[in-house]
Amino acid sequence: MSRKSKRRKAKHYTVRYLRETPPGLSPYRLVEVHGREVSEVNDFLDAQATRGLSLQSLRSYAYSLLNFWRWPGRADKDLSGLEEADLLDYIRFQRSNPPKENLQIAPKTIKLRITTVRCLYHFHSGRDLPAGKGSFRTRSHPFYNTVASDVGYLHPSRPRTSRLRVIEPRRVIVPLTTEEVRLFLENLRTWRDLAIAAVMLLCGLRSREVIGLTLEDLSLAEGQVRVRGKGGKERVVPLSRQVTSLLRSYLEVERPQARTPELFLCLKGEMRGQPMTPAGLRSLFRYHRHSAGVAKANPHRFRHTFGTDMARAGISLPALQRLLGHGHIKTTMIYVELSPKDVWEEFQRVLRKIPRERVFPKGD
Repeated sequence: MSRKSKRRKAKHYTVRYLRETPPGLSPYRLVEVHGREVSEVNDFLDAQATRGLSLQSLRSYAYSLLNFWRWPGRADKDLSGLEEADLLDYIRFQRSNPPKENLQIAPKTIKLRITTVRCLYHFHSGRDLPAGKGSFRTRSHPFYNTVASDVGYLHPSRPRTSRLRVIEPRRVIVPLTTEEVRLFLENLRTWRDLAIAAVMLLCGLRSREVIGLTLEDLSLAEGQVRVRGKGGKERVVPLSRQVTSLLRSYLEVERPQARTPELFLCLKGEMRGQPMTPAGLRSLFRYHRHSAGVAKANPHRFRHTFGTDMARAGISLPALQRLLGHGHIKTTMIYVELSPKDVWEEFQRVLRKIPRERVFPKGD
């Protein structure tokens, strides 16, 4: 079979979403072009749905495995014969076939896909993906081969790592400036849009968390809101007076009368009274950032701005982790990264406290 025919055959797959599925089954299904399901993938997705994974996670797994199933190299061997070294060719395939011209696939996306493939292999075989030739193997430290001490400083049971890893550039948080925020907010025309921007900018909510808010989650009298984050984890976030005022104005003036429990609803057109969708929220921000001339104003950038403002104001890391709903404090640490302006201001502040006798005299 020629390479061209292999590629054409490998692309005869798609992800189908079923609106009504029994409990414990994934609504996302990998199917062939004629509708026949790919049992190896769908059995795995059903198992994840039974575990209680969110729809977003199931969707991410499904599309990651769709990309893997479209890889021509997968057709050359059965899943049971896959090795860690084969993932090198899979990575090359992803980088040589970007979805759009002049648009490279992010390393984070590649890492997610190869991790999902490893999980799929482990699900069917009950063991980790074998290394194979050409794999990356890291030797264990000599200390781990000795007997453990009574106080537990040595860990002889620590396993070796033989996994292929994609290097991911260090993440740099670029928040919106005060002027950019002002321009964007001045372009908003409804209480709803202002309230949405406020819960992102002053509470740090993710776009999915904003869409998922219900009327029962709000407690305006107590100044707080219950948020369901990633993995179904709930947290309570305090509301400032400004956010509370905007939400109350939206509820009293603009929110359509509807039976749906979602907080934020569509205000115009045929969809009036229906819950806002993620696509609708993206469209809202896309329109206003073009109108305001603030190219960086996307929903997650508002959350980044909140985290950066809190860190610069001196909030403790555990408190910021709680507010943002991070599972690990390492994720919260990215907001502590100081900009050159922060370093300069801190340097000048400390310099003023140094005794004068330690400062060199001015030269001629």
